[in-house]
Parts: sequence; structure tokens; C-alpha cells
Amino acid sequence: MINNRVVITGIGVVAPNAVGAADFEKALKEGRSGIRFFEESQALNFRCQIAGKPLITENYKALYFNDYYQNKLDNNAIIYACLAGFEAWENAGLTHNQDQIDFDSGMIIGSGALGLDGSNHAVFSKILAGNNKRLGSRAIPESMSSGAAAYLNKILGLGNRILSNSSACITGTESILLGYEYLKLGKAKRMLCGSTEGDGIFIWGAFDAMRILASDSNKDPTNGSRPMCVSSVGFVPGSGSGAMVLETLESAQSRGAKIYAEILGADVNSGGLRDGGSMTAPNSNAVVHCMKNSLREAKVASNEIDLINGHLTGTKGDSTEIKNWKKALGGAQDKFPLINTPKSMIGHCIAGAGSIELVATLIQMEKSFVHGNYNIKKVNPDITAEIPLERIPMKTLQKEINTAIKANFGFGDLNCSIVLRKWKDG
Repeated sequence: MINNRVVITGIGVVAPNAVGAADFEKALKEGRSGIRFFEESQALNFRCQIAGKPLITENYKALYFNDYYQNKLDNNAIIYACLAGFEAWENAGLTHNQDQIDFDSGMIIGSGALGLDGSNHAVFSKILAGNNKRLGSRAIPESMSSGAAAYLNKILGLGNRILSNSSACITGTESILLGYEYLKLGKAKRMLCGSTEGDGIFIWGAFDAMRILASDSNKDPTNGSRPMCVSSVGFVPGSGSGAMVLETLESAQSRGAKIYAEILGADVNSGGLRDGGSMTAPNSNAVVHCMKNSLREAKVASNEIDLINGHLTGTKGDSTEIKNWKKALGGAQDKFPLINTPKSMIGHCIAGAGSIELVATLIQMEKSFVHGNYNIKKVNPDITAEIPLERIPMKTLQKEINTAIKANFGFGDLNCSIVLRKWKDG
């Protein structure tokens, strides 16, 4: 049976606090926030009136988009995915041919509520006004779940598997897992994988109605997202996209590609909405099972892990997540890995979270640093009862990261965990 080794050779990102991997690295080190106040949310009486939204200039779009994409494409989730995907493809040293199909390469770009992106306000308004004939030909492609992959592939011309997954907040990590499994089986040479989430009142309003968003920081937006803090009251919604090129080791080495990391193992499962698991809460036994399975496949002992990039949304679920990590890893308390999340800077980017956070993990591995968990005035005592305070860095640390584990957990009692090792020429 074919069992290829799989590596990552390209990264791209569009995040609320930075656009492009180089600026994202600076933002992570600086603790730069991309969370802002939105007057429209206030006008509509949202409890949470802040969010993380990428700021994309026309000049940046022009780096990757032709005139049609730059002037006609409206859906932000699709725009974010295309920009992140183009950057990752280029970063991997790959090109695309306008006339030929690349049957060796495929794509998995997941999305969440792509059809609820704020750009669809005009679509809804025209339909309700009886003007559906004025919608134009892009209304369906720009709202269907596969729209991001379709528009991105219109330029790249990849001829292998093209898939759009949607699994709530694990969508981004799951897209990487799916590409990893596909390449291991030898069905392609490379896969462009990632995820995206749009923004605007239709998405934010639905979460606001659930009363799970931060509502105490409308006048202090950058302090709103506070993972692991004792004063956390909910997450801040965010948007954006992360993407990476996964490639068989043989393919990457044959073309002399730069390799960021190797994927050693991964697992995805569901808690079955049983044993404490629900539409919004995790089944902790399933979470632990997922973490352990990814480590078992990777053949990595818990004491080898230098960094955990957690889900850690800034809700009451943070302490439960830490307890699950501790149970999954075992070992002495003082040997617990460093743990962080970029959500204090970007909010919770829903379906885009896993891919953006994976890019953050890869950058930290490549550049040997661990970014801080910002906005914490005091760590939740339920967390420090489980792990030492010094395992939760509050500012950027210079440290070599050889082995990292990334996990996300999503609505519907879904879990995904991926183990990465920094590439050191074999």
C-alpha cells in the first residue's frame, strides 16, 4: 500500500491583522490586533459590535488578480481564499499555465457561511424587491460552498480532485487532513489546501443571537478577544483565509522546493453529540481520543511537543480544552508544552480559523519564536490549576519549535488534530 510522506511547501494568509505571510509574521510578534468597532453592528443593536476583518488594498489585489477578479468579484470569503491561495501557490515556487490542465495537482478549500457574506446583501435585496432578473450570472457561484475553490481554480487550472469541505470551526484543519490523506495514498503530487470565512451582519448577527460573543469591549475593541483570561465573556468573530501547498516528499525534493514542515499524523472525529457533547459543547472523551490518535499515528511522544496551537476561543470552553490537553498528553505537569492561539489578535475566524492558525504555527516553527497570548490580565485559575502559568507566554519568546500540534473543535461536536515537525533536510 502506498504511504507517501507529506510535506508543506507553500503558505498564504489573509487575516484581520495582516495580509500576506510576511506581514502576518510581524503582526504575530508585535501582538498587532485586527479587531475593530463596526457602526453597522451598533445600528442594528448587536450586543457585540466588534469583529476582525482583513483590510485589503487595491494594490494588494492587483498582485494576484486580473481586472475581472479585481473589479467584479464581490464575495469577501472568495476574495480572501483566492488571495491566500495564490500567495501559497506562488510561495511554493509553482506557476500556472493558461492553456494546460495540471492533473498532478488538486485543491481542497473549505468554507463556513460563504453564502451569508455581507456582499450578498445586494442579492437578498434584489430578490425581495422582485428584481431577481437583475442579479446577474455571479449570484450562485459567489454564494455556493464550492465557490471559493471554483474561482481560485479558474486561474490555476488544477485537474485533480477539487473539493470544498464545510465542518464548522474544524474546516481549516480538516482541509489539511484531507489533503494529507489523499497525498499519502499517492492520488496526486500536491494539493492546495485551506479554508475561508466571510464577514458582515448576517454572519455576526446569527452568532450574536446565541449570546456567545464578547459584549463588554465595544469601546475597547482590541481588548475584546481574551482567550484563557479569567474575564473572558465570549469570542470575537473574525474572517479571512489561510492556505498551504501540501506535497509528497518525493515531488517536493524532485523540484528542489523549500519545505516548511512534515505532517507526521492527523486525526478527525466526532463526539456523536453524546456524553456531554452537543451542538455547541464538546464530548471531552472524543477530544482526548482525537488528540491521542494523531500523536499515535505521528509516533510522537508527548514530551517531544514544543508547542500546542490550541482552539482557545475566549469562552468558558478554554479551561475544558486545557484539561483535555493535559489528559491526552499525560506526563508531569511541569513538562506541559507551551500553548498559544492568535485569536487575541484576530478573533475567531470560524471556518477560516484552522487554516489561518496553521499558517501561524508554521511561521513560528520556521522563524523559531512563540507569539504571546495577548490581552490576558490574569489567567483563569481553572487553567493554572491544570498547567503551570509559565507555559502560557504573554509576550513573544525566541524558541526553536521542532514539533507542534494544532487542533480545532467545532459546532456539531467535531474535532481535528494535526502533528507537524519542522523540516531539517530529512
